[in-house]
Amino acid sequence: MAAPIELESWTEVSPLGDLLVRAFRIAPTRAALVIPDHRWTYADLYDRALQVARGLLGLGVRRGDSVGILAHNGIEIAEGIFGAGLMGAVAVPINARHRRSEVSYIAANAQLAAILTVGSAPGDYTDFPRLLAESLLGLEESSRPDRLTLPEHRELRAVISLSGEGRHGLLSRSEFNAVAATVPVEAVHEQRFRIRLQDPALMLYTSGTTADPKGCVLNHEAVVRGTVQRARHRYNGDVTWGAGPLFHVGCLSPFIGSVGNAGTYVTDVYFEAGRAIRLLVEEKVSVAFPWFPALIQPVLDHPDFDASAMGSLRSILVIGPRPLIERVQATFPGAEMLAACGMTETAGIYALSTPDETVAERSQGQGKAVPGIELRIVDIVTGEDITDQSMGEILVRGHCVMSEYYRDPEKTASALDADGWLHTGDLYSRTADGRLVFHGRLKDMLKVGGENVATIEIESFLCRHPAVKMASVVGRPDARLDEVPVAFVEVFDGEHLTEQELIDFCDGEISRYKVPREILFLKAEEWPMSTTKIDKRGLRARLEESTRP
Repeated sequence: MAAPIELESWTEVSPLGDLLVRAFRIAPTRAALVIPDHRWTYADLYDRALQVARGLLGLGVRRGDSVGILAHNGIEIAEGIFGAGLMGAVAVPINARHRRSEVSYIAANAQLAAILTVGSAPGDYTDFPRLLAESLLGLEESSRPDRLTLPEHRELRAVISLSGEGRHGLLSRSEFNAVAATVPVEAVHEQRFRIRLQDPALMLYTSGTTADPKGCVLNHEAVVRGTVQRARHRYNGDVTWGAGPLFHVGCLSPFIGSVGNAGTYVTDVYFEAGRAIRLLVEEKVSVAFPWFPALIQPVLDHPDFDASAMGSLRSILVIGPRPLIERVQATFPGAEMLAACGMTETAGIYALSTPDETVAERSQGQGKAVPGIELRIVDIVTGEDITDQSMGEILVRGHCVMSEYYRDPEKTASALDADGWLHTGDLYSRTADGRLVFHGRLKDMLKVGGENVATIEIESFLCRHPAVKMASVVGRPDARLDEVPVAFVEVFDGEHLTEQELIDFCDGEISRYKVPREILFLKAEEWPMSTTKIDKRGLRARLEESTRP
């Protein structure tokens, strides 16, 4: 069952680069991107992206080639993504938290023809030129940064610093601009007009249960269609705040939607609650994407937080336990709380709450399929469709689904079946009126004495305790029951809670086999994080270390 749509509505779909051209033509002086102390108009972004496209063509990068982008939030990552898009290359944003082995693997696996990065400055958390020199064998010794010949990365033509001078074998911005000057503007648009909607636009690497990240190939329709439709017709605003990094689909997708709506996207080089509050107030943000508890909680708890100063907020999308969702809605009664489902393999959101849902429904579920997307929930053992409200794996089909995992036919075949259904590995049930309810990842399902237990169910219950700020549950091997739940918990400042008190809180309220056998308390800075979410692999490693003799 899908969300109701207006029968006479329509969808405009274009290649990624065309979104920027359109926004530049209709609103050249409007701010396209804002970070503290810096703002760039659509004219700025278009000029810089066009320069990148010309430079890439001048270096011999061609339509369909992959271009890596390794940078923190700022104009460089934006001009890199849209510069690649203008000339038909595939943009490959690289996680700025990756280190040597990960960067080297992605450069080789993606067959990158060029890498765009930024120079380091005092206070930067990563020296990207140094990281690339360590990751790409032979780069630092190269005598021709405009014509690389690296033994392990034969497709790589150049590594370009879009800010600062070149070092460690990188091509400087001034040298890159000189190359761009040899390519006429017409050559970029000639390539742009040849782009098809089914051509790859982005390749986003996602980590999972495998040793190496997987490259999700997303075509132009997948990247553009839903994101722009929602920005124009659903989010009820044109100044969007994204709390996280633009290499992550949860922030890149709203940014692309904002450009497609000729709106303003507000973000920061890094997340800090006080800076975020100032941006929300000063830029009169109307649509907010804090996404996860780790981002919204510090904002709500900050001493400078004043909800009355954020009266421009109209839509807020946050995913978390019911008490948090209800708290956010109570804090911003004039804004619509949006609930959603999404993943990298679906270019972001594939299900969204509808305007007629109650606060309780939004706090308990994640909406219905967005227009044009089909969903199924199947039994995790038999693969048969579940027609009642039982839990199973959710399958997705439609224009938002990835084309493949790049150069990995085996993993592609295991994720995409012959009928085009994406097997997500996410566990959901569906209410009688068709709303989706998330139960966690299939890999996070515990088997306690033969009973299936979704960790998110335990986490949500723990968060009902007034002292609990955040909770995450993992499994610990058990000789008798196969595995048992163990909870990691953070309490609110000023609160005191013991392990026994929290176990007593659970007893008699949830099934005995769901009650955590052990509770480990963490401080805010001790959570292992994966970009914006708690990294459960890190928690499992910590648990394993704590139980070693």
